[in-house]
Amino acid sequence: MSSVGSHQEQLSQSDPSPSPNSCSSFELLDMDAGSLYEPVSPHWFYCKIIDSKETWIPFNSEDSQQLEDAYGSGKDCNGRVVPTDGGRYDVHLGERMRYAVYWDELASEVRRCTWFYKGDKDNKYVPYSESFSQVLEETYMLAVTLDEWKKKLESPNREIIILHNPKLMVHYQPVAGSDEWGSTPTEQGRPRTVKRGVENISVDIHCGEPLQIDHLVFVVHGIGPACDLRFRSIVQCVNDFRSVSLNLLQTHFKKAQENQQIGRVEFLPVNWHSPLHSTGVDVDLQRITLPSINRLRHFTNDTILDVFFYNSPTYCQTIVDTVASEMNRIYTLFLQRNPDFKGGVSIAGHSLGSLILFDILTNQKDSLGDIDSEKDAPNIVMGQGDTLTLEEDLEKLQLSEFFSIFEKEKVDKEALALCTDKDLQEMGIPLGPRKKILNYIRTRKKSTGINRPILQPASGVNISNIPKELEFCNKTDSTGNGDYLDVGIGQVSVKYPRLIYKPEIFFAFGSPIGMFLTVRGLKRIDPNYKFPTCKGFFNIYHPFDPVAYRIEPMVVPGVEFEPMLIPHHKGRKRMHLELREGLTRMSMDLKNNLLGSLRMAWKSFTRAPYPALQASETAEETEAESESSSEKLSDVNTEEASVAVKEVPPINVGMLNGGQRIDYVLQEKPIESFNEYLFALQSHLCYWESEDTVLLVLKEIYQTQGIFLDQPLQ
Repeated sequence: MSSVGSHQEQLSQSDPSPSPNSCSSFELLDMDAGSLYEPVSPHWFYCKIIDSKETWIPFNSEDSQQLEDAYGSGKDCNGRVVPTDGGRYDVHLGERMRYAVYWDELASEVRRCTWFYKGDKDNKYVPYSESFSQVLEETYMLAVTLDEWKKKLESPNREIIILHNPKLMVHYQPVAGSDEWGSTPTEQGRPRTVKRGVENISVDIHCGEPLQIDHLVFVVHGIGPACDLRFRSIVQCVNDFRSVSLNLLQTHFKKAQENQQIGRVEFLPVNWHSPLHSTGVDVDLQRITLPSINRLRHFTNDTILDVFFYNSPTYCQTIVDTVASEMNRIYTLFLQRNPDFKGGVSIAGHSLGSLILFDILTNQKDSLGDIDSEKDAPNIVMGQGDTLTLEEDLEKLQLSEFFSIFEKEKVDKEALALCTDKDLQEMGIPLGPRKKILNYIRTRKKSTGINRPILQPASGVNISNIPKELEFCNKTDSTGNGDYLDVGIGQVSVKYPRLIYKPEIFFAFGSPIGMFLTVRGLKRIDPNYKFPTCKGFFNIYHPFDPVAYRIEPMVVPGVEFEPMLIPHHKGRKRMHLELREGLTRMSMDLKNNLLGSLRMAWKSFTRAPYPALQASETAEETEAESESSSEKLSDVNTEEASVAVKEVPPINVGMLNGGQRIDYVLQEKPIESFNEYLFALQSHLCYWESEDTVLLVLKEIYQTQGIFLDQPLQ
């Protein structure tokens, strides 16, 4: 190594640009040979433990350049901190370590990489250490400058590296037993390939991501520590979700990006499983767990029991406190690190995580510390218990003949509950039926048992029209530390914490909210109800997801209608769904004798399907279509148009999502449609890498800012 250093010293002392008066052939030759050498371009990598193996992953181009600039600034690297990965990780340059900012994670090693060798098993290139890479680079420079190859070096691990020529460099591992006799390593065994510079190895390096953050989304996981079939954590799954969103922004919001209208959406994970299971409950469970089928019982204790924990007052309090405090902590830290952030905040929950968020949002107050504003809060919420109509009640009392009188006087069920004996007498109801009705009303009030103080109703709402069972109640804890809302929907009585921000949209993925509300005894959700602090709510699910349930039938229990179909991210529906619907439509048309010829049947088959998401058509388009249809077989097309109008009727599903639809269903893939049961578990865990799901989230978030997709999907 000393000879290499002396050669380099002589080269560094020599003048790289000889005088024009010098005509020495040696100097000219030396100048030509030296001009072939170009310094290697370094790239920064970090080490990640994946499946118990060390894997070196490159930073994106922008982060690597930022690290290189900090390294080459001439300042002391100790204490230098460089934010990377959109500010989610900090690199401590002096330590050469990478730390997570918003969550707990093992620190990973960082390396400035120039030389690589191919690994033994996975054939991935591994970087040499920075010190040995420098030795390799010096040797390479001498070989190129002096045109002397077949250079042999020995690594600190007694491995031999031979530089045969610029395109052939090999690495030999030490032979077992050679060190025992003190002999030098030999060139035996299968050689590894050595490469110089990151551009010569096969690795994907991303360009980077926009610095501007338009919106922040917190993502809460469901049961267990693993979130997908590969047993990855919530952090890894949210990273995938985030990567998909960055790709979709480039493809579906290209115009907005080119006009610098948007940057990106930041997704941050919220972990509540680890704090819950660090309370000592695992030790208590282990003492009572049977020794048989140990792995299955351990899996049950670690995952499925989370549902029972949430129904326990003690651990439910721990869970909601953890989720709310984590979101508040991360939000505060995010604002500290992004002082220029002016965007909104949304929340997303998967599986049980969506139920946790639903309960937290239900128990928020409209204003933080502003009592007066509570008078304007829409506290008319969830209908519980009796859902019979007035006509059904009268039929139950065998008084159906008096329904016409109440209908004439415009007395509904709520108004009847406020009527006195004198009122009924004035309407012409005989004494016997009056007593029956009054006794029934009195019995029903007692059964609800709501004699608790209620919050003020929304402005403009007549409190006389609100039945007691549709109201929140306000409770104060015995310690006097504040009050919390008991919405009367059967959830565990705990003190729900307050969020320090107002979420704009709540996204639920594969959510069992509808099922939990039903088993809690909730019959319906009042159409006027909306979250006190959150404007939007989207229930997104896969059709084969065994954990997912709908919400809209609880708002409109008497109407059967399909959920909104989420369009494919590439546009239209998946081919097998279009084929199925086309064949069904054609067979129905032929069966009803709406089409008179095979030609018209074929036109029906190839007719474009109706949009999966309701799109508003302009009046001009509608008129143009009606005029063209009237010219061609007006009778048939008029019937078709009337059928089409009936297929997509306007549906009012209340104010829970601001008047918009709530339930959105993904389209299954062609392979999934062959066997629903085979893909059931996978369907519950598919949302993290689903482009269709991510695109719907981005679409709804950016619509709040007045930014739309380049081309509306159908």
